[in-house]
Amino acid sequence: MMQDTNLKLAQQRLLEPGNVTVSDLENALAQALSSGGDFADLYFQQSRLEAWTLEDQKVKSGTHNIDQGVGVRVNSGEKTGFAYSESITRQGILEAARQARTITRTNRGQESGGIQVQAEPVPRMYDTEDVLAAVENQHIIDTLRRMDARARAADSRVHKVICSLVTAQETMLVAASDGTLAADVRPMVKISIQVVATDGKGRTETGFAGGGGRRSLREILDTPGLVDSFVDQAVKTAVINLKAKPAPAGSMPVVVGSGWPGVLLHEAIGHGLEGDFNRKGSSAFSGRIGQRVASDACTVIDSGLLPGRRGSLSVDDEGTPAAENVLIENGILRGYMQDKLNARLMGMSATGNGRRESFAHLPMPRMTNTYMLAGEHDPGEIIASVDKGLYAVNFAGGQVDITNGKFVFSANEAYLIENGKVTTPVKGATLIGDGPTVLTRVSMVGNDLAFDQGLGVCGKDGQSVPVGIGQPTLRVDELTVGGTHF
Repeated sequence: MMQDTNLKLAQQRLLEPGNVTVSDLENALAQALSSGGDFADLYFQQSRLEAWTLEDQKVKSGTHNIDQGVGVRVNSGEKTGFAYSESITRQGILEAARQARTITRTNRGQESGGIQVQAEPVPRMYDTEDVLAAVENQHIIDTLRRMDARARAADSRVHKVICSLVTAQETMLVAASDGTLAADVRPMVKISIQVVATDGKGRTETGFAGGGGRRSLREILDTPGLVDSFVDQAVKTAVINLKAKPAPAGSMPVVVGSGWPGVLLHEAIGHGLEGDFNRKGSSAFSGRIGQRVASDACTVIDSGLLPGRRGSLSVDDEGTPAAENVLIENGILRGYMQDKLNARLMGMSATGNGRRESFAHLPMPRMTNTYMLAGEHDPGEIIASVDKGLYAVNFAGGQVDITNGKFVFSANEAYLIENGKVTTPVKGATLIGDGPTVLTRVSMVGNDLAFDQGLGVCGKDGQSVPVGIGQPTLRVDELTVGGTHF
């Protein structure tokens, strides 16, 4: 089905309750540009969020929030005027437009009525059915209790369990002075579990797992074994770390696991390929399109078109259709991720990466689902190639400096590799390096491309948006590992 279904739903939910028409949107855009400017847009959003938390076998919280409003943006060169209103009425929209235009006043106004918007058909990436359809509250509570019971039954050392479920249904509509009229209806589910285990001797470790995506809750809960796998993974991480030894320290080969460990790729390389950093010259990749920035084994893609993935979109938050963008091809930098503003200022095309947290925030270039393509090596072959090194299976988080790509990541599940075999679990391992250098040291890429299970949240300039992450198993020939000894 096509975009017109989303547009009808968005008009019903966002415009019709306030008796707002498409003609009113065109008039508001003209008013926004009446004091000058290059571009203006209106972003309408309604979001409903429901969250449940079960802690130590008791329902600790259950919340339900509905939020809606409209943001008005006016661009003039690099200058941006922005205002928003929680009132989706003609008066509320026009007042926000007047406030936004005062910031970018140039006295080169556009005549009222000179703007027309029109929707273009766009394939829809997910079902418009309500994310909570056919799922009762009791079913949700029973699922969380079953997760808690499974975790406690799995190992007697588990002494604390926190289970949570969050669902969201977002409807958005955007109209812009370049003629854009687009809408999207976006579901989201996230279910997770945190397990705390103790060895009885004062040592305590934590395991965390979960998943979800742009799917209905019913689909998540009805997938055989899916929720149970999250529980088992969290318990495994906690229990393994109870017997983990201090991590080594020094420079060594590192094998980075598939799936969620792609967060290193996301942070250390992905952010540096966003258009705003490159327009300002503050990225380590600025001005390097067409140059080699990685080994020829590396091809990196950002795509909003992956079905059900957390970062997928029918259209981005500026109404640009989602796309598959090749960022690095066989080691050569091919392009950046762009929103409309930075694309226009750089003389490039928007790539479907204009994203914002809500109607009260400005859009900026952001990742969707960022991943590295699979290579030709079996993961076992990659591990067997390492005489002495580290196998990083999962990451807890990290920090990155966009200007030079330097990063520090902490592994929450890691093992020694000795004589080509995975041996002792280790704790406290941190990976230290910089994205551009690490890419040049990738010598083997596995044939096991996997994506995260659906928990990714990306922060930038105070805004958070859902993202997807993926990669195959990688061998990095040399990387600094922070630990205790080597």
